[in-house]
Amino acid sequence: MEKDNQYSANNRLLIVIMVTSVMLLFLINILRNMTLPKIDEDMLNNFYTIFISMILEGFPFIIIGSLIASFIQSFISEEKIVKLIPKNRIVGLILAALVGLIFPVCDCAIIPITRRLIKKKIPIGMAIAFMVSVPIVNPIVIFSTYYAFYGKPYIVLARVLFGVISAVLIGYLIDILHTGNVLKYNIQINSCRCGCSENHNHVHIDHKHKYNFLSEIIYHTSTETYSTGKLFIIGALISAFVQTYVPKRYILSIGQGSLYSILVMLLLAYVLCICSQTDAFIARAFLGQFTVGSIIGFLIFGPMLDIKNTLMLTGTFNRKFTIKLIFLIIAVCFIMAIVANYAIPISLKFSGGF
Repeated sequence: MEKDNQYSANNRLLIVIMVTSVMLLFLINILRNMTLPKIDEDMLNNFYTIFISMILEGFPFIIIGSLIASFIQSFISEEKIVKLIPKNRIVGLILAALVGLIFPVCDCAIIPITRRLIKKKIPIGMAIAFMVSVPIVNPIVIFSTYYAFYGKPYIVLARVLFGVISAVLIGYLIDILHTGNVLKYNIQINSCRCGCSENHNHVHIDHKHKYNFLSEIIYHTSTETYSTGKLFIIGALISAFVQTYVPKRYILSIGQGSLYSILVMLLLAYVLCICSQTDAFIARAFLGQFTVGSIIGFLIFGPMLDIKNTLMLTGTFNRKFTIKLIFLIIAVCFIMAIVANYAIPISLKFSGGF
């Protein structure tokens, strides 16, 4: 029976390959008879330059962040983090939002960690404040933001400040608006010897978790680098395309509207799904074309919520809680971006444009 199933699967694969090959040959034949438009080599070279520069600048931070996150997943348990969180709600929310300063994990890995914290009876508001702030205030993200916006330290300070304020507000409002269980029932956690409890699809040897220290670090680093790196490449491609082929007058007409620019950048952050360790390099490309508030909105909203995070949230939390959380994240980040539009220029004026 097993051999018959394998035989049928092989036959289906062969048919798919044959049909695909025929379609490719047909497409090539059509393209041969078409007169393709002339490609502007200068614009194409400009596209290559922008894209490659983003990749070269951003990928080192992906690798560094993945490596540090791998060490943390292997050696630092959630229990140690729990001990740092006090019982007082307000103090706890603030400290939970600041834990990221010593916990450099990007948004790609934070939801499973938050789930485990909630299962260990951490207050929901503190766990959520931790979840949405860690990808913004961790040291790798701060350093990459400083590097991307070199000479503009106010962007780094604004990202951290508005990120922490947003996290505290979201956590506080979640505490008020939602009570009871927030996790989905019957969630299966695939425990791994490294303690990450994530579904990494490990290829275990004889199913006995025979991993040594080095193989764990290499595996987690390579997996996280791959999962975040491919999304960063897509984001860099889209950003390079927009900068090269979309007329500047269209970008400027959208970007200078105080509300429209925020909405566009929030939507862009949601769709691009860029890791927080490298999103600053994408945001920098829009500085000067979009309002400063929309840039801050992009930098705080993207790490909290994007397409991939939405899917993870719906798979981790129940529907009612997920809808509330998504609404709060969008509303708070939008308001923070509006505040940044007015607060940052005023602060620069009084501080002499530091």
